[in-house]
Amino acid sequence: MNWIQDVFGTQKPVIAMCHLQALPGDPKYDREGGIGRVIELARKDLSALTEGGVDAVMFSNEFSLPYLTEVEAITPITMARIIGELRSEVKIPYGVNVLWDPRATMDLAVATDALFVREIFTGVYASDFGLWNTNYGKVSRHAERIGGSHIRKLFNIVPEAASYLGSRTLADIAKSTVFNNGPDVLCVSGLTAGAETDSSVLRVVKDAVPNTPVFANTGVKVSNIREQLSIADGVVTATSFKRDGDFYNEVDVQRVKEFMQAARETRLVRV
Repeated sequence: MNWIQDVFGTQKPVIAMCHLQALPGDPKYDREGGIGRVIELARKDLSALTEGGVDAVMFSNEFSLPYLTEVEAITPITMARIIGELRSEVKIPYGVNVLWDPRATMDLAVATDALFVREIFTGVYASDFGLWNTNYGKVSRHAERIGGSHIRKLFNIVPEAASYLGSRTLADIAKSTVFNNGPDVLCVSGLTAGAETDSSVLRVVKDAVPNTPVFANTGVKVSNIREQLSIADGVVTATSFKRDGDFYNEVDVQRVKEFMQAARETRLVRV
């Protein structure tokens, strides 16, 4: 797992989400405020996350609700424009996630020099977005063609708002995902953004694939970070950093600082 140290500058990294507001074409896009307003709010959140001391940041179109599994072209194009506007202000490692389209995510990562991505790369699910199918064989070959094979890939194997179609156990899914696809990280999530990742589920996945990094993907907060990092090799979080812990609010730098203090104390003991 030396690559984690190389990319993030620490073991058990904290990756913070920088949630972009609704984009052109999204039902809740603010036409009056325009892209300028999206950039302004993203800049404020990025500044707060950086000042708060997170190890890395990941840009996502979190407010493009309801999500598509094949996004319209305007989405990654706009995200690339936003990241380009903010690029000079990004002082920490960064990744991208185009919800929920693996091919578009890889395109965006290559276009913006992102170091890592998170996606639903594998599996078939019944979800709030309809029947959710994947084909990592095609995505991986596409990544190779466009020069993105070096980008670290975080595989979300317990996607939010979806359940796996089939009777295999989570341990078996984790093992076969690692064998067939070679993920850099397996991510384990709660039911929705901000919902706590069950520590027992984390343990099942980690025990099944001890040589593959496993990240807690949702619901990590000051009150549970010690327990989560006692199992997980890193965390991806967002809602915990926002004012009043509300998914829809802006990032609160004081909450970020408190979280990162707890994370550093935990790493001193655990790592």
